[in-house]
Amino acid sequence: MKERPVWSRRDFLGMGAGVLGAAGLAACGGTSASPTSVQPDVPKELLDAAASMKGTSMGLLSQKLYSTAANDQLDGSIKKFADATGTKIENSLVQADAGDVVAKIDAEVKGGVARDLAFMTDSRFVAQFQALGDLEDVTDVVKALTGKYGEPCAEAKNFCVFDGKWFAIPYHFIGIGSFLRKDWMQDKGITPKEIYTWEELRDLCLEISDPSKRRFGWGMTVNRSGDANGMIEALINAYGGSVASNDGRKVTFDSPETVQAVTFLADIYTNPKYKPMLPPGVAAWTDSSNNENWLAGILGYTRNQFSVYADSKTKNNPVYANTHPFNGATGPAIDQPLAFGQSNSFVVFKGAKNPDLAKLVAKYMVSGSALLGVAKGAPCLVNPAWDKVWDSDPYYTSGDPAFAALREQTRARLPLTTKTGYAFPQAPSPGEQAATAAYLLTDMMQSVIQGTRPAEAVASTHARIVQVFEQQGYKQ
Repeated sequence: MKERPVWSRRDFLGMGAGVLGAAGLAACGGTSASPTSVQPDVPKELLDAAASMKGTSMGLLSQKLYSTAANDQLDGSIKKFADATGTKIENSLVQADAGDVVAKIDAEVKGGVARDLAFMTDSRFVAQFQALGDLEDVTDVVKALTGKYGEPCAEAKNFCVFDGKWFAIPYHFIGIGSFLRKDWMQDKGITPKEIYTWEELRDLCLEISDPSKRRFGWGMTVNRSGDANGMIEALINAYGGSVASNDGRKVTFDSPETVQAVTFLADIYTNPKYKPMLPPGVAAWTDSSNNENWLAGILGYTRNQFSVYADSKTKNNPVYANTHPFNGATGPAIDQPLAFGQSNSFVVFKGAKNPDLAKLVAKYMVSGSALLGVAKGAPCLVNPAWDKVWDSDPYYTSGDPAFAALREQTRARLPLTTKTGYAFPQAPSPGEQAATAAYLLTDMMQSVIQGTRPAEAVASTHARIVQVFEQQGYKQ
């Protein structure tokens, strides 16, 4: 664990331009010629606070963004802070969908070799790290930021707070979007809507499909991937099922509603009726596959973070102008999409060598100036997590037609409650996060597609989830 070779991507940033100048940035992809390049400012209060830390260093672990430009702009903001404060900041990327990221980082924390600071998706990881005892209380930072930037996004108050204390600092908000090809719909005389049921969406995808024109309506896989996990769980929730109880402590997966949702989804991949809308190779897709196929112009629908939307815009892909973004689909148990987004949030690890510098970096990175270049590099994927940051630059309010809806997602009145009594977002659950990260949901769908009866697959998966919860300390 000492060498940490798996994730290293950057050299030390800072201590003047000599350590990593223009050539260093160019080697990582470069941003000097990018039309989205932004030169951030370091606020005077942070410079003053960092004065006593000159010459010190820290490590930062960044969850990889699905935009090279955004990752490069992130480096630029960090380098600006390091140069201005005379500090060294080592920034390394981590691929969060590897499945073993929590175990690896936990081992580093326990071994005393973890980075000081990291940002990770709050709804997927923070509860696990907090339950493992890996995180420092950062309530003081959040209170200071609230005084300056107003309220953080609504969902973060659920996923980053434990026993009234903040263990993660909201960094940037990520809207979860659904996307349809509006030109394909227009060819069929179909008017786009803002809300669909899952059944309507399935039927629409079939109607706009035409394999002879390389038009495949259903651009989602149930193979092991974060996108498949998200779709499966969202569909189950909309049908009235849930992995766990609202307090996140008891497994409630095996229910008639879950069986109904699994039956519906499996039918899409097994019923010959729907074969025309399934793109070639969909059974083996990974997390990047739906992005790539959407940008290639062969998909009629996909569900993702706004990464595909960002890529199509920044790369001048004609798909951008033909995209109809909407908030998602409803089901029998709820008449509004369960769309409240998530945040990449900063955490300070226990045993951090330079926690004070880490907290200053977090305060700097959430600000409008430091975030602006990253946001422009990944439009609508990286959004302000703090209310007043939205008003810090005209780009955040008028840079894209989707921004208004995304800002409303940050202010959503939560929780959203289903007819079966589940309230989303639920209390952050290490058990649910660990079960999802282990791809139990996608394994279940693969089993059904291969012939296992949905009720049997759900019952078997319930038992596997129980094992995960008990490993996390939640006796069932």
